[in-house]
Amino acid sequence: MATITASASPAMQEISKQAGSTSPTRATASSAPARYRPSPLVIFSACLVLLGAGGPLLLRVYFVHGGKRLWLSAMLQLSGWPLLLPPIFVSLFRSRRHGVANLLLPPRLVSAAAVLGAFYAISCFVYALGSQALPLSTSSLLLATQLAFTAVFAFLFVGLRFTPFSANAVVLLTIGPAVLGVGPGSGKPAGEASKTYWTGFCEAIAAAALAGLVLPLVEVAIARYGRRTGPAARVPPPYATVMQMQAVMGAAGTMVCLLGMVIKSDFQAMPNEAAGFGLGKTNYYLVLIWDAVSWQLLNLGIMGLITCASSLLAGIMIAVLLPLSEVLAVIFLHEKFDGPKGIALVLSLWGFASYLYGEKAQKKLEAQKNEQQVAKKVGDLESAAP
Repeated sequence: MATITASASPAMQEISKQAGSTSPTRATASSAPARYRPSPLVIFSACLVLLGAGGPLLLRVYFVHGGKRLWLSAMLQLSGWPLLLPPIFVSLFRSRRHGVANLLLPPRLVSAAAVLGAFYAISCFVYALGSQALPLSTSSLLLATQLAFTAVFAFLFVGLRFTPFSANAVVLLTIGPAVLGVGPGSGKPAGEASKTYWTGFCEAIAAAALAGLVLPLVEVAIARYGRRTGPAARVPPPYATVMQMQAVMGAAGTMVCLLGMVIKSDFQAMPNEAAGFGLGKTNYYLVLIWDAVSWQLLNLGIMGLITCASSLLAGIMIAVLLPLSEVLAVIFLHEKFDGPKGIALVLSLWGFASYLYGEKAQKKLEAQKNEQQVAKKVGDLESAAP
């Protein structure tokens, strides 16, 4: 689905190859070229990403009202995976005619997902460090730079090819957040030490880089180890594949976070932290629960976009959360929306619009090339006919 065709998932590339090898006779049976329509699973995954926008907001609420446990906050971003177990079992049961064994993740893909989940837990911990020190509006702008990192790592690992529009989008989405670092007062909350602000600034950028690395690696793992055999190889991967990948990564990442919580004595500190929480003890646990649910929706949507489309599209959708996070931060957290943040937001949205325009132009160009190739083959067959 991405403007850079090499970033499409292996399944989509295979479908494109099959479509390209269709005989001219069949191709001319249609009076108009087929229009690109995103898969319903892609649309569904994109909606999940938007629904998960409350995750960063609730995480900031946790820190604003007295939360300080970093490994706990990192675990919230991963620990919602048990919610996927019932739909996974239902999906496998309904698709059992293809063979349940063929619908489960291959062992090597499970191992790769576990390693990536542990790595993603480190990314979540670094993100928690930045969220603790920065306002949500600032950390969201900085996290938008993950698109640039995703594009670079996808170029290295997936074979991403840049177009003028995609390159422009990456540049704008990188420059936008950089505006926040023009001066020590850009986006820095009143009364916060400059050292704390700049430390959080660097931590948010590091979290964006780690997240930008994980997305293409997940796509590579699915392409390399996600091949199916038997009857299931002839049908599109069910959404159970997406949920299994997310469950394995979430379980592995949760284990890493639990280890960190044990080392830092987070379990012993939670009752005292709940008692002193600014919104009350009951709301403390409600914030934790709903934050985990929101992050799970976000993570599942990202995994769905990677599996059903590409890692680049997943990075684009994360960048789409930027304006939504800005609005939520201003409404619910009463954060200041100053000039540098406004400039950064405009540049980021400009970059996103550039990507969408390039996507449309690239699809149109590809359709024209396919029509020319089909017309040439038809002409060759007609000239060769007796």
